Amino acid sequence: MKNNNKTPSLFDALFPITILLGLLALAVYFFGDDSSSGPNQIALILCAGIACLIGLKNGYNRTEIEEGIVKGISLTLGAILILLAVGSLIGTWLLAGTVPTMIYFGLQFIDPQYFYVSCALLCAVVALCIGSSWTVAATIGVALMGVASGLGVSAPITAGAIISGAYFGDKLSPLSDTTNLASAVSGTELFVHIKNMLWSTVPSFIIALVIFFLLGLNSVEQLTNNQVNQLLVNLESEFHIAWYLLLPLLLTLFLAMKKMPAFPAIGIGALFGALWAILFQQNLILSYANEGLSVIEANVMVVWQVMFAGVALNTGNESIDRLLSGGGMASMLNTIWLIISAMIFGSIMEKVGLLKRIVKSLLGLTRKTGSLISTTIVTAFGINCISADQYIAIVMTGRMYKDTYKDHDLAPENLSRALEDGGTVTSALIPWNTCGAYMQSVLLVSPLDYAVFCFFNWLSPIIGITCAFAGFKVKSLLVKSKQEPANLPSISSN
Repeated sequence: MKNNNKTPSLFDALFPITILLGLLALAVYFFGDDSSSGPNQIALILCAGIACLIGLKNGYNRTEIEEGIVKGISLTLGAILILLAVGSLIGTWLLAGTVPTMIYFGLQFIDPQYFYVSCALLCAVVALCIGSSWTVAATIGVALMGVASGLGVSAPITAGAIISGAYFGDKLSPLSDTTNLASAVSGTELFVHIKNMLWSTVPSFIIALVIFFLLGLNSVEQLTNNQVNQLLVNLESEFHIAWYLLLPLLLTLFLAMKKMPAFPAIGIGALFGALWAILFQQNLILSYANEGLSVIEANVMVVWQVMFAGVALNTGNESIDRLLSGGGMASMLNTIWLIISAMIFGSIMEKVGLLKRIVKSLLGLTRKTGSLISTTIVTAFGINCISADQYIAIVMTGRMYKDTYKDHDLAPENLSRALEDGGTVTSALIPWNTCGAYMQSVLLVSPLDYAVFCFFNWLSPIIGITCAFAGFKVKSLLVKSKQEPANLPSISSN
């Protein structure tokens, strides 16, 4: 059957994106930080409609476009399931006293002056061990945000430090799905890819740590010792605090380290938290339950409710109520709405060839090695913005540029590093990207607020581009050909 679809013009490709940028800017102007609670979704769906009309104009039929939308949304179902599990996990860990215990010990042992750099280092180490920035944010990150609130330090800077550390560890971990994906798409052996990434990743993280250290020294938003002590007393009065309440956290991290996919690992962690709540927080559960229920009924009802609606404390202590309320699957529904809306737009842009047309124009700029690698990084970031998914950004960019790198006699690890520098680390900076939406739902800080403080996530592509133009650690295919061909690692989806 003959394909009568017309190749879209550059104007066709850029028009929906231009309108989208305008609408997103208006959403921020009118609604501020609340723009991700509905306005951004409407903007994305409206621009998806514009892209759909362009596709119809160019010969695509409605069925083809709908199939593209369904396929695109299906790619996010894993992320959606993880989001729902994380909502339950946060709820049960709050009720179990796991998060309060982490906050309690954090307030005692972390100096506010070194808090930001400590956040980045802790998240980096854990992410390196388990290979998942999402799991780190949902576990360690949630507790660190609570500690930040208790210490009175900046929530956006704390979120930036958490994300910087989590993505540094994720990027260099052999257990990371994005690390394996980038190496497989480019045809690079996994540990060759990781070794080559060190040249842009480590300097970026060191500079980020120095900035976080200086920000901590200059922080003036610190509570007095009396205020911290009072907060510790309040935590002890509302929750049973003990070291063994950290076991749900340790179990979840252990499962992640054993390469269990994120959804079942987080789901098991949520259920373990529910069990721990029943065992160790009976006073809180009974005070939270409706009157007239038996002890068994109260436990079942409260745990059930916390898993879908989260914790809504009403202790009369405003600071404790604000600090330790939240979670539940329902808290993730707005984020899921944003992800689906973004995928509708990105799927149509890909299906009707608008995304490919933009990348084709960018390929015209790749005359030299520096411009090729830089364009790859920029393309991965751009596809992150348009498709709203880091996996699509890595796979699509890798496929489009793989042959071009061969034509320029460049070893595949140059491509894999560029995919990570532009695709993996920038995803959390975009409010409607699956990663940006996830981080906002977990850390409760808008990407519009924390993005400027994600120093590692900005420095990584900048240093990657600088290395490309300087020719630093840019490896030739001629050198690579003298080595034994690498076996590609198998990819298992998280």
